Amino acid sequence: MSDAPFDILAPEAAIATPLIFASPHSGRFYPPDMLAAAAVDVAVMRRSEDAMVDSLIAAGPKSGVHAIRSRFGRAYIDLNRDPWELDPAMFDGDLPDYAQGRTARVAAGLGAIARTAGEGQKIYARKLTFEEAQQRVEAAHRPYHDALSGLIDRARRQFGLAVLVDWHSMPAAAARSVVTPRYGKGCDFVLGDRFGSSCSPALTRLVEKGLEGQGYRVVRNMPYAGGYTTEHYGRPADRVHALQIEIDRALYWDEIRQQPTDGLPALKSVVAGLARQLSAGWTSLA
Repeated sequence: MSDAPFDILAPEAAIATPLIFASPHSGRFYPPDMLAAAAVDVAVMRRSEDAMVDSLIAAGPKSGVHAIRSRFGRAYIDLNRDPWELDPAMFDGDLPDYAQGRTARVAAGLGAIARTAGEGQKIYARKLTFEEAQQRVEAAHRPYHDALSGLIDRARRQFGLAVLVDWHSMPAAAARSVVTPRYGKGCDFVLGDRFGSSCSPALTRLVEKGLEGQGYRVVRNMPYAGGYTTEHYGRPADRVHALQIEIDRALYWDEIRQQPTDGLPALKSVVAGLARQLSAGWTSLA
């Protein structure tokens, strides 16, 4: 890995828009200090990744979209969590008062530093120190969010608003568990707008219409309403719109073999087409 904890793909100035695509969970780098403390191998940790999502959003800049993609693995530190959302049971000694140890995500083993990966396997062979958590925040979480904040501020200065789309993939089992009156059981995409609080309804409708027009089953806010990124940045009153998109991995990824399927090229085309639609339609949010 290069020294940067993320990469940014910039559009040509002539076609720039206020759109930002983000992929916080598709990184593949696991530092040696983490591996030395681990009770599982990298293959287990990688099952927590949003596999190939960094590749899916790579076409965004061709339509005027900035794209930011983490290079660190999600199991190292989860960029879609508050940085201090930490499980006290994982650490040697007391955590500071500002640590958030009683959230639902921590209880599920999925705080900023996850307790489990894969099929619930315990990641670490020993307890961590708070200093190790601080180092991960400084190495990965803070730089990524500083850069993302910078892209948002730049868009607001240039265009009067910013439109952030936070891209994720969900396990096929989660997609199959969704039940709606319209589709019955199962979905292809989940749009998370924090139940209408993180972005203009026009943005959610635009994405929903674009995906449904291609035959996909699209639901809102269940089982994913949006995480830290959507909640933290989504401030429609301040002209910052944030929407989370979850993709059923079964559309492009074999979760058993951990490799892409023949569906990957088609899904890349879908994401590229949605980027074009958003680039053409963002003015409806102004």
